[in-house]
Amino acid sequence: MNDPHFWWYVTRASAVLAWVIMTAAVLWGILLSTRVFRGADNPAWLQDLHRFLGGTALVLTLIHMVSLVLDPWLAMPLDQLLIPLVAEYRPLPVALGILSFYVLAAVQLTSLAKNRLPQRFWKAVHYLSYVAVLAVAIHGAYAGTDAGAGWYQAVATVIVTASVLALIVRIVMARRRTGAGAGSRPTAADGSMRSLSEGSVPSIAEANPADPLTVTRMRIIAKHPVADGVVRVRLARADGRPLGPWYAGAHVTLRLPVGVERQYSLCSDPADRAHIDIAVLRAEPAGVGSAYLHDRAEVGDELEVIGPRNTFPLEAAHEYLFIAGGIGITPLRAMIEALPPTRDWRLLYLGRTRSEMAFARELEERHGDRVRIIASDERRERADLAAEIAATTADVYACGSTALLDDVEAATPRERCHIERFVAVDRAAGIDREAVVVTARRSGLRVEVPAEQSILVALQSAGVAVATSCGTGVCGTCETPVLAGEPEHLDSVMSDADKDEIGVFYPCVSRSRTPELVLDL
Repeated sequence: MNDPHFWWYVTRASAVLAWVIMTAAVLWGILLSTRVFRGADNPAWLQDLHRFLGGTALVLTLIHMVSLVLDPWLAMPLDQLLIPLVAEYRPLPVALGILSFYVLAAVQLTSLAKNRLPQRFWKAVHYLSYVAVLAVAIHGAYAGTDAGAGWYQAVATVIVTASVLALIVRIVMARRRTGAGAGSRPTAADGSMRSLSEGSVPSIAEANPADPLTVTRMRIIAKHPVADGVVRVRLARADGRPLGPWYAGAHVTLRLPVGVERQYSLCSDPADRAHIDIAVLRAEPAGVGSAYLHDRAEVGDELEVIGPRNTFPLEAAHEYLFIAGGIGITPLRAMIEALPPTRDWRLLYLGRTRSEMAFARELEERHGDRVRIIASDERRERADLAAEIAATTADVYACGSTALLDDVEAATPRERCHIERFVAVDRAAGIDREAVVVTARRSGLRVEVPAEQSILVALQSAGVAVATSCGTGVCGTCETPVLAGEPEHLDSVMSDADKDEIGVFYPCVSRSRTPELVLDL
């Protein structure tokens, strides 16, 4: 560091590296949206790399700025470093560099707070990263000392060209994509989550315009049985356009002509944008829900579909143990489809009879020893789930009956346990319900909620728009950001720690531990 040119070298190197890595982060985001890397690894790992690249670019930019201050020849004052158009040296190009730094910082900060921000705002901030890459090009060309060098011109040409092409691709994709969105999420015994408020429920798009979930008209393009009492229904957009991206573990809400809404896990390959598949177990009286899809729905019929939404995501792990009970195979099948061939995973699939186990033969034929089918009509001994889980360090993903998931939850360390329940767990027993005051900050309303009334009903009665579907704390549709106060989580959507980490609760069943809650509504 005694070399008088040391900080000059640091300034140049950090600037070029920050620009290159920032561009790489932008391009990686575009590639993620196209899902061309599906065969390389799972989505969570790819997204982690995307965030890592953005964070690295931000750190290198900070190093670049600090070196400008420490350089004894330049010794840039802090005001000229942080305030646009104040610099004595080439103020406009320097201003573009300062603004690009703020954009990069905003992108990283909003990524960390993504679950607490309106989707449209988050996307708008991220779109600024394209502008920042080009602004840095101008900054480097007119404020840097290497602009005349051949190597710099070659790097700049590649970066600018790639950025412009990426921006064009992103705009085209955004215009083609319409309604698609984005722990445990319970479903009903037929593979759906039951709605208690059919008919009177506003659409998600109407209730919360900032929510990524929208209503899409879709057509049944195929329907056939996949097991005794289980039918697979294939849906495609009625307008023929491709579907937006979704990730394994997601579910959709179907508005059925019989006046009910049902949520079904997607069981198809997330990489296939032409259609989505659901598998429906017959479990209801004729004319309602699953019975309608089995007996009355026909190929060519159109349905309103909300989503996809995901509260049971597949997270990055070195190894996976999937445990399915009956129709609980549906979200796990999509997870298996999403994993690359080299990923280490096993499936333990339990059912009453083999003939009632959807996709059992297909899974065995395609994946061989990775799949273990345990049908009660073929063997009397019960599977020792505790031993299976104790013998591995894999992350455990399970979906099935309450008894099955209770056993899995008891045997699996919390940090490795991911479950999706069929029905909500009764968590309100023994809890004294008290009146609470709820403030909807964006609406400017203060609502007094009596002890005998749910927070959701009180808010809707006061004119606050809150999307809802099941009304029992199982589907996650009414997810609401908490700005102040401490909620009493009584739902079964995901772990309480996860809800607290992202700052949300589900007002259909949950209450408050504090006299007042402030919500982002």
